Amino acid sequence: MSVWFVTGASRGFGQEITRAALAAGHQVAATARSADAVRSRFPDAGDALLAVPLDVTDHHSIEEGVAAAVERFGRIDVLVNNAGRGLLAAVEEADDTAVRAVYETNVLGVLAVQRAVLPTLRQQRSGHVINISSVGGFAGGAGWGIYASTKFAVEGFSEALHAELAPLGIHVTIVEPGYFRTDFLDPSSLQTGVHLIDDYAATSGAVRDRVADINHAQPGDPVKAARAIVDVAAASDPPLRLQLGTDTLQVVDAKLASVRKEMDAWRGVAVTTDHD
Repeated sequence: MSVWFVTGASRGFGQEITRAALAAGHQVAATARSADAVRSRFPDAGDALLAVPLDVTDHHSIEEGVAAAVERFGRIDVLVNNAGRGLLAAVEEADDTAVRAVYETNVLGVLAVQRAVLPTLRQQRSGHVINISSVGGFAGGAGWGIYASTKFAVEGFSEALHAELAPLGIHVTIVEPGYFRTDFLDPSSLQTGVHLIDDYAATSGAVRDRVADINHAQPGDPVKAARAIVDVAAASDPPLRLQLGTDTLQVVDAKLASVRKEMDAWRGVAVTTDHD
């Protein structure tokens, strides 16, 4: 039995990960801005669940939430940084306010929660940090530039964190979901009301239209994804990256092939830039 600490646990992936961890016999400190919202999702969880009010943009609430989890369960074994928000806009369309808001949650919020939890994992010399990224954290696309950049940031520092924590017995896994049938594409999670520019109607505008059409009809099953994440946390040698969904696999395969093709085409330039 492990102790899980999950952010954004009142809905979406966070809710399903909490449910899957509880079903597997684990204890869960499930956090969200509203602890009551968490409790309402899991009325029969009993003592295995601790509902914790936590805002990932509020350092004080993070510290209190982590302290409450350690006081209740005595340890933390798995940290799931799941809380996040979306922004669908052409890069030029996104103003500073919108950009800062998504970075505050998706990047600075993850870093703040990690900083609060890692001293416990380091003291234990064990644990697992699971950072929920996105297929957009591996390959950017029209309309998702700012959102993807936050997930690229998560992937970059998670790779470094993997190298830093491995000697201490702590695993790091980056989860890269594609389109899953959660409420991520709802207005409550995804901001699209930015200053639209007609020149991007065929690119980011087309993506915006397509997203509206597929909302709640996405191919990925969040229940199955949550079970996969819980299973990976139990693996003796978990992956640094875990792709979820056939759409993610297609995007990753295409980018790997594209990068290899372009690098090979321009290798002759690259090798000319070293000192003689």
